[in-house]
Amino acid sequence: MTEAMSTMSTATPTWRRYFVDARELVGSLPFSVIQLAMRIAIGFVFFNAGLLKARSFDFAVKLFAQEYKLPLIPPETAATLAMLSELTFPVLLFLGLGTRLAVLPLLAMTLVIVLLVYPGSWVESLLWGSVLVTLLTRGPGVFSLDYLIEKALAKRYPSRR
Repeated sequence: MTEAMSTMSTATPTWRRYFVDARELVGSLPFSVIQLAMRIAIGFVFFNAGLLKARSFDFAVKLFAQEYKLPLIPPETAATLAMLSELTFPVLLFLGLGTRLAVLPLLAMTLVIVLLVYPGSWVESLLWGSVLVTLLTRGPGVFSLDYLIEKALAKRYPSRR
């Protein structure tokens, strides 16, 4: 019996007991599973955009020239940088390798999108940014190469705390 259940009186309605049980079940999901899901989900958002640019690069350049109109950078360079970033950094997220560094360019791209290209997409950008900032601040979780590398390094070079 859980602590929450033991404090409930026998007069507690059935629906309340079900609610508490469901809340505790959902709360028992390890955060590392959520981190893995976030890495995969946000990774595919950017990776699919990169694949689209790679499949029709000329069209991507035309979009950067005519619709996105980024200041200070030629459309060909912007399309190339965006495509390479969208095809590289998500793979690192999928693997959980260099996760905190890999989210930085994707976070920068999100900011560029919302500030310079599509200001009306702030809700979607806020969602992407929230996932990226969570990965930046909390790391990739235990289902990652970062975790395995850190574990191996900690064993080899123990902390002196």
